Amino acid sequence: MSVAAQSEQMPPGGLFKWVERIGNKIPNPFLLFVYLIVALMVASALFSWLGLTAVNPANGETVQVKNLLSVDALQWILPNVIKNFSGFAPLGAILALVLGAGLAERVGLLQTLMYKMAARVSARYASYMVLFIAFFSHISSDAALVVMPPLGALIFLAVGRHPVAGLLAAIAGVGSGFTANMLIVTTDVLLSGLSTEAAKAINPAIHVSVVDNWFFMSASVVVLTIVGALVTDKFVEPRLPPYQGERHEHLARLTPEQNRGLRASGIAALVFLALVALLVVPEWGPLRDPVKHTVMPSPFIQGIVPLIILFFFVVSIPYGIATGQIKSQNDLPQLMVDPMKGMAGFIVMVFPLSQFVAFFNWSNMGKFIAIGLTDLLESLGMTGIPAFVGLIFLSAFLCMFIASGSAIWSILAPIFVPMFMLLGFHPAFAQMVFRVADSSVIPLAPVSPFLPLFLAFLQRYVKDAKLGTYYSLVIPYPIVFFTVWLILLVVWYVLGLPIGPGIYPRLS
Repeated sequence: MSVAAQSEQMPPGGLFKWVERIGNKIPNPFLLFVYLIVALMVASALFSWLGLTAVNPANGETVQVKNLLSVDALQWILPNVIKNFSGFAPLGAILALVLGAGLAERVGLLQTLMYKMAARVSARYASYMVLFIAFFSHISSDAALVVMPPLGALIFLAVGRHPVAGLLAAIAGVGSGFTANMLIVTTDVLLSGLSTEAAKAINPAIHVSVVDNWFFMSASVVVLTIVGALVTDKFVEPRLPPYQGERHEHLARLTPEQNRGLRASGIAALVFLALVALLVVPEWGPLRDPVKHTVMPSPFIQGIVPLIILFFFVVSIPYGIATGQIKSQNDLPQLMVDPMKGMAGFIVMVFPLSQFVAFFNWSNMGKFIAIGLTDLLESLGMTGIPAFVGLIFLSAFLCMFIASGSAIWSILAPIFVPMFMLLGFHPAFAQMVFRVADSSVIPLAPVSPFLPLFLAFLQRYVKDAKLGTYYSLVIPYPIVFFTVWLILLVVWYVLGLPIGPGIYPRLS
């Protein structure tokens, strides 16, 4: 029986249809945060009127909820609305990073790199290559979810394997492994900014850096590449019926200009990295800590995002000149305009989001709820592994209903980051726990805007494929990725390994 025929037997309803119906009732993230602000105001007024308090076990401070519907709140809100928005930690860094990454994408450097990496892959290692390229493609953020699946199918076709298997492996890499990467991307910037804002409720001095999850996420790339390839080779592809379609599609050969551009970018990258190493590696390096002469902390770590942005410019401009995408200096700003246009929706969402986070902090609601949940977990004996496993399952559940991972973390971080800190966890560890859950279920989430796109890609090779066909094929990846990632997280925690440079799961 063919895969499509099997899907015909699947009922039109079921769990995913139920999730889809509920998810479709959830408003746009902009409106969602407007409604949450209203709910927060009412809740703060109620808690304040009842005189509810909590005692911070860290310093004995009595925490009382401040009424957001009071005169004092009004006098604080009006002068700070614009400041909340413009001073929102992740906003400036993300927009600046998009300038660099967007330029690399617009001149074609990122796409050419992916095709170059796939050019000489053998049939035996095609799964590993597709998964690895998929993780690398996260540097282009959501664009990876559009570019990578058809590229995975083409790679498999080029080596004589089933294109649907390549398509599914690529979806697993860009979907279930969305936040796993060896590079610093916009996801790191956004989530770390939200975590830093939330951590201020307990300790204003704590800062979550964009590299604080780097060790764990880099290791995750290696583990999930191997696991995803084994799932593809041993389970997914053997279940597929023989491919009867045409094999005229093939990977496009790089032009001489593209190869010349890659060489120019490679030379520029080596020169840039050598200069950065010269500024960091020697003990007298100016990017080391000026007093202790250490790398952790140092201006290098604090300035890692500007360095990444500069790196994008350094490698993109030579490529653009070599390929003719940049013919004059006036082309450069124009190439950065389109990527910024694509951020309009994000900027609009950030306005109510930034107000929600600021209101949560000012009202002490985050700290109050965190202390209450901490007391509950401690009374139940859930202070270690059970605590973060619970957050993983809660996050995965919400990700099935809310399409935006950043929106979910904006809601959860003000509560769970302080709670985890009170339990002795580093806020970067709480963030990492969320990232595991957020990524794993993306290919399954009916509310994901990319789900229809994934189905359309599948229909290129399985003409009568329906949503049931897609789910029946892709479901092994989220289940296996979620399970393996959770095990890796527990092992990492038990061994007390650093999750980033100088950062450990528990606060020292």
